[in-house]
This record gives sequence, C-alpha cells and structure tokens, in this order.
Amino acid sequence: MSIKDTKIDTNQLKLNVKSLKRRPSWIKISAPGGEKYNDLIGLMRSKNLHTVCEEAQCPNIGECWGAGTATFMMMGKICTRSCGFCDVMTGRPSPLDWNEPHRIALAVKEMNLNHAVITSVNRDELSDGGAPLFARVIQEIREHQPGCSIEVLIPDFKGSLSSLKTVMDARPEILNHNVETVQRLFKKVQPQDDYEWAKTVLINAKNMDKDVLTKTGIMVGLGETITEIKDTISEIRSWGVNILTVGQYLQPSRKHLPIERYYTIDEFNEIKLYAKECLRFDWVECAPLVRSSYRAERQVRALSTLYKKLY
Repeated sequence: MSIKDTKIDTNQLKLNVKSLKRRPSWIKISAPGGEKYNDLIGLMRSKNLHTVCEEAQCPNIGECWGAGTATFMMMGKICTRSCGFCDVMTGRPSPLDWNEPHRIALAVKEMNLNHAVITSVNRDELSDGGAPLFARVIQEIREHQPGCSIEVLIPDFKGSLSSLKTVMDARPEILNHNVETVQRLFKKVQPQDDYEWAKTVLINAKNMDKDVLTKTGIMVGLGETITEIKDTISEIRSWGVNILTVGQYLQPSRKHLPIERYYTIDEFNEIKLYAKECLRFDWVECAPLVRSSYRAERQVRALSTLYKKLY
C-alpha cells in the first residue's frame, strides 16, 4: 500500500468518526414540556423521589411524562457500578430509605396509574442487593392503588436466588432485567456485571412463577453485528422471556462508550420481524428510541388475557 493510499484511508476514517456524531434524521427527540410534565416534576420533588427517566437521560421523557407516566428509581441516585453506557452517578450510596416504597405508592395513587414501573440503582454493598425494598414497594402499591399492575426492573443481585425469590414472592406482573448487549461485548459495556447473572435472573424468575411475564432489553450501536443480535435474542427467547425491547444506544457524554454506528429503520424492522415471526416473542418493541419501560402499560394489558392475569 502506498503512502498516498494510507492518507486517503485516514481521511475517510476521520469522515466516518465525524458522521457518527451527527444523529440521523430518523432520531428526533422532542424537548420535554407541558402541563403534565411540569406537574410530574412537582410531584416527584414533593415526595423526594427519583426517576430513571431523569437520571439516565431517557430520550422519551417528554412523551412519557407528558402522558403522566414515569419509571420510579429506588434506593437513591448513586449506583455502586459504573457501566459504560449509563449516566447514573457512581459512588458510595446513602443508607436505604425504608419509607421510600410508601412515598412511591402515594405518588402512584395520586397519578392514578394503571401500571407502575419500579427500578433501582445497583446496591452491591448490601448482601441482599436491596431486594426487600422491591417486595415492599409492590405491597405498598397493591394497598394504595388496587388494580394497578406492577413491573419491576431489577438488578441482577449477583445471581442470588434468595434475593430474586424475595421479589418474586411479592408477585409482580412483569419481572424485567436488561441483558443490555451481546455476550461478546458484555464485559466492555458492563464491567462489573456478569452475563450468567442476567441469565440466572431471567430463567429462575420464570421457574419461580410460571405466570409472571419476563422481559429484557438490549441496545444496538455498540459494535455488535446483526448476526450477534439475532443469536443473542434467540438465546434470550430460549430462557422463556416473553417481552423484548431493542433500541439505539445514544452516548450520554464524551466519557461514555462511543456510538459505533446508528442502525437504520429497515434494520430495526428486520430485527423486530425476526424476534416476532421467527422467535415468537409475545411482545417486541424495536425502534431507535425504544427504552426498557417504553409503552410498558400497553404490553401488560395486551398480554394479560393471554396469561389469564387478574388486575
């Protein structure tokens, strides 16, 4: 290869890097606002609550909050892990607030929610990972907002069966844990996590309660191939997972993992078709701005008849 050829390749590489920084036309994020959005901000602040919508800079915050829905984040806003894609703060968390589940339940009642989504930061300094707080918030919501279905997006609890059982015994309608990426990139994306822990959570949740809807999600654009995506979601389906979400990774800041590429709408449609028609997931949300709890209420309502759930 000549020096001239090398120069051309280098310039092309610079062009590609610059193009990755520009979001394509099909990724459009509306600025949040409106009466419901502002009311929800006031409600969260008045009850000293956190949402993953804010902490993780979710691109759908305007749509979801404008519709009066949000994903509550328990156990503070400081996480013990430092995943390469996540904008939640890493550090030493404060002690657990055992009154937090009660305040969340009151917020759910005040919002008159039909479906509540609850998640948390990782609390690896706790032997149980904070699992009892998930059980308590489920119980509190049942008491204060009867008929409201509940989705919990839980940590992996380092694969602990006892912690998972604590959550499952409270009978959430949906048990969600995100795999996030393909196995080859797992440690790069989530250095303190383990693929086997994610697998253990999702398989054993279904083993503990065959009626629970299990759910997981992955991001694309971190350097995986279409073949790897299909292999990963095929394995996930073999674990008995019912609901799958797939969305485009968007870099929260320069310190986070770079975007390797943006997937096209056609590619998202290809992945969705494969997941629905070939793998027979019960529900698939697959589009650039899809995130874990996006349109979660539609999922549980549509599948409730299929699984004969009572809400």
